[in-house]
Amino acid sequence: MPDQSGRVALITGANSGLGLETARALLARGATVLLACRSRARAEAARKALWTSGASVDAIELDLASLASVAAAATRITQDYGRVDLLINNAGVMAPPRTLSSDGYELQFAVNHLGHHLLTCRLLPLMQAQPDPRIVMVTSGAQYFGRLAFEDLQGERRYDRWQAYGQSKLANVMLALELQERLAAGGSAVRAMAAHPGLARTSLQPNSIALSGSRLEPLLYRLMDPLFQSAAMGALPQLFAATAPEAIGGGHYGPSQLGGLKGWPVPVPVAAAARDPQLRQRLWQVSADLCAAAGQPLEPALS
Repeated sequence: MPDQSGRVALITGANSGLGLETARALLARGATVLLACRSRARAEAARKALWTSGASVDAIELDLASLASVAAAATRITQDYGRVDLLINNAGVMAPPRTLSSDGYELQFAVNHLGHHLLTCRLLPLMQAQPDPRIVMVTSGAQYFGRLAFEDLQGERRYDRWQAYGQSKLANVMLALELQERLAAGGSAVRAMAAHPGLARTSLQPNSIALSGSRLEPLLYRLMDPLFQSAAMGALPQLFAATAPEAIGGGHYGPSQLGGLKGWPVPVPVAAAARDPQLRQRLWQVSADLCAAAGQPLEPALS
């Protein structure tokens, strides 16, 4: 990884799992790291665990299930730091029972996609003048079975927790590609890309099991256990996207082995639906409308 001294990196969901390992690696290469987390207490605990002499790490309270919280965090970052070089949209929830965000939106779509969309647009002005600024959307292999159900985006008529998860992860990679198109068209130096971790051991799996009430799901995870890699290995694709000189805007990176389940990061294909520009543009407009309806419009430069 190239030296990251002087660069400010904001990582959502940085108190555990992939986010924590990403923060650890960037700090080791000299970056100033902002840990943006729903729980201020957990963010502070992670900050203390990561801090060493000479390290620059701060905790930011940011609840992606509340667009007002996202906007407030963006304002604080603007006032306190005035710049962001790397934005790694890592946080997520996986397959809970149908739950609504504080804005009344289905939780997985709200947290995994909508909150990150608003955060990205609010922080873009802080990135435009920086050298080699990058935005990384952390998606997953679930994008490949995802479908954007525009006719029932919030799962009001029918809710399947895994389909909703796939929808949100497809939205992640579609946002990265659409954002890159808009940035390039506007002559911006900011690059947007996506990455997925394969099968990595994080808190998502035990949390999903606890919420599911299923007897089959814990057994399935035990059978799959040999396929899982560590969170540190799972973080490599997003670190590659964020720092590698050869990572390109619009790129998508994931593990190299077992069909993308584990291994070192390489360029990997995106889901077929993500390559449809009309679907991407429709998702952007719907997302802009939902943010505006919650009183937090996207920045006009890219909306």
